[in-house]
Amino acid sequence: MTDASNSDNMMVRRAFLRMDSAFTLRGVDTLDLRAHAKVSPVVGVPLRQLQQRRDVGAFATAAPLAALKSLLEVLALAPLEKIVEYLGDHVESPTFEQLERAVDQLVASGSSLDDVVAVLAYAIGESFPAAPSCRQLFEGRAELALPALAEVDAPSVLAPPHAVTPEVREQRRFRREEEKRRRKPVSTMRAARATKPKSGAPPRADLSAKAVAGHGAPAEPARRRVKLTPLELARFDAAHPLVGVVLLLDVAFDGHDPAQPEMSSKDRPVLVIAGANEELLVRPIYSNSSSTRELFQPWRRVGLDHLSFIDGERMVVAYTSGDPLHQLGRLTTPEWNTLA
Repeated sequence: MTDASNSDNMMVRRAFLRMDSAFTLRGVDTLDLRAHAKVSPVVGVPLRQLQQRRDVGAFATAAPLAALKSLLEVLALAPLEKIVEYLGDHVESPTFEQLERAVDQLVASGSSLDDVVAVLAYAIGESFPAAPSCRQLFEGRAELALPALAEVDAPSVLAPPHAVTPEVREQRRFRREEEKRRRKPVSTMRAARATKPKSGAPPRADLSAKAVAGHGAPAEPARRRVKLTPLELARFDAAHPLVGVVLLLDVAFDGHDPAQPEMSSKDRPVLVIAGANEELLVRPIYSNSSSTRELFQPWRRVGLDHLSFIDGERMVVAYTSGDPLHQLGRLTTPEWNTLA
């Protein structure tokens, strides 16, 4: 096996060939990839093609790595939670023996080898501290061995380079100069009309933000304003200082939990989308997916220790201005805009 085929990215691709196609297709079929869904085309288009064409081999070989890793994250979600539980205090940096025992426990609990492959490949693709041990498991256990990727030599469609003679260069230069001369009178007249001072006064410099942005670095994307209902607008401020912040708040359960009958609420991460002096309008964040939830992409960056999903439903949480808050982080403008 070549070093290239054992690279992290290649092992991610090979993992999809190792997992049963039905397992992979069940995972991709759970995703909402309609045109209006907030998914990058680099990820969404290959996943939609996989839903339609059902060709896992072509997906594993040719799809962008971003699409492969996104689907792998979904496939690894449930078994990864079990692995984290089995590792306990060693979860941050387990030894090979600790990881191997956790994998054995995972299989003994009823999980399939496909679940194991998804977890190990996900850890490798995301460069977890346990990635070297995951590679060792793939290479040392026959039941987890990854198949090789087919080597496809694509025919070149580029014509061989040819030398450019001095005469050709001179002809090209002459055409460029002629084109510049044809355009210059029009642009000069337009500039003269636009900058002609009134009443003999000297022209003033244009210091508007638009003008400055045109001469410097590209302007940052505008932060979208969240859409609120008329009742929400009357009750909350969409420009509240906490908008876009992920907080850890005491959130009431939306129903009775038979496993914890004595509890009516728990600390849960939430994204603030509007606020007032005594309450916040938030979208709660959960560790489990559902039909009303979507992947919360910045879960790792804001400090959450597991894959998380943000609910589309909004809820009101009591809050007193000035009280100490447990802030996990603030969404960047691109992150906010994908959820606003």
